[in-house]
Amino acid sequence: MLTRIGALALVVPDYDAGIDFYVGRLGFTLLADEDQGAGKRWVLVAPPGEGGSALLLAKADGAAQQAAIGNQTGGRVFLFLHTDDFAADHAAMLAAGVIFEEAPRHEPYGTVAVWRDPFGNRWDLLQLI
Repeated sequence: MLTRIGALALVVPDYDAGIDFYVGRLGFTLLADEDQGAGKRWVLVAPPGEGGSALLLAKADGAAQQAAIGNQTGGRVFLFLHTDDFAADHAAMLAAGVIFEEAPRHEPYGTVAVWRDPFGNRWDLLQLI
């Protein structure tokens, strides 16, 4: 039986740059960093806390993948980072240098603000009601 999405591949320019941002600045957990040979690594990161989906940081290989960095969804918000304390996490992310595209806003479903990672991927920071 299918139960959940385990990981999503996120194309990044460099494994270590991805780890530096997601683990070093956002506080994600480094779940795996395994050498697969030929310059490839299996790098999994995830927000701290209970198990859920992870990001597989995939180093771009070739011109087509390089062009997709930060634009895997054609400019739409791609990922949704849920929080149970929007104000605290928003403040911590600002202090870590995360760039928000907008001020927090209140919607019928919760509090949300769009931000970008340093690679151009658009995210929602979201606290559901």
